[in-house]
Amino acid sequence: MSGAESEQGYSITLTERRLVAEGTMAFYFDKPAQFVFTPGQFVDLTLLQPSETDDAGNTRAFSLASAPQEGMLMVATRLRDSAFKRELQRMPIGSPVQMEGPFGKLVLHADQARPAVLLAGGIGITPFRSMAVHAAMQQSPHTMVLFYSNRRPEDAPFLDELQALQDKNPYYRFVGTMTAPETSSRPWQGETGYLNAALLAKHLVNIEKPIYYVVGPPGMVGALRTMLKAAGIDDSDIRTEKFAGY
Repeated sequence: MSGAESEQGYSITLTERRLVAEGTMAFYFDKPAQFVFTPGQFVDLTLLQPSETDDAGNTRAFSLASAPQEGMLMVATRLRDSAFKRELQRMPIGSPVQMEGPFGKLVLHADQARPAVLLAGGIGITPFRSMAVHAAMQQSPHTMVLFYSNRRPEDAPFLDELQALQDKNPYYRFVGTMTAPETSSRPWQGETGYLNAALLAKHLVNIEKPIYYVVGPPGMVGALRTMLKAAGIDDSDIRTEKFAGY
């Protein structure tokens, strides 16, 4: 039964898949009525009787990109050439998968006197999409600044939506930056170059006040943590999560 809970988690059903950027697809599932999560958390998804598998097995962890108030569950991933992702792309709509969770502690801090600065690279945007949509839907007064780095606009999942959320939430600001905008077929009027201390200082009044959240490829996460510490940010004010490809 769709959405049924068991000792192994939940059985959920694939309802839709949609390209959300070049080489990136979102997968939508029905949401069990009893399932509760906090923006920033992740789940384990297990394919049931896949037509192929590999040494990594049939289970992968995915951050929930949907907000708790939304009526579905959504994850998004780069379409790398692995058995798991090939199966996820071709399995029929209506197919069940097993879900366990939620897991993870990359959730927004409770002290609204301290802004949240979210630093995302590529598909690392997924937990922050959940946080930003959630904040807009509940009209949260918690100040949030999202910095989002990609090579080109075409490579950036949820780019237009995340920009538009500024019109719905006066406490939220979006700063996009592209590292190779000259290779894009789309115009880009935002920032260019990599996420660095100069870009943060340009858009943040007091760089030492916020709590920082960093999600992206391991190399980017490590470099940004080093940069933040060099800028005087206390290590306890930096929360990170690394997204490795599979």
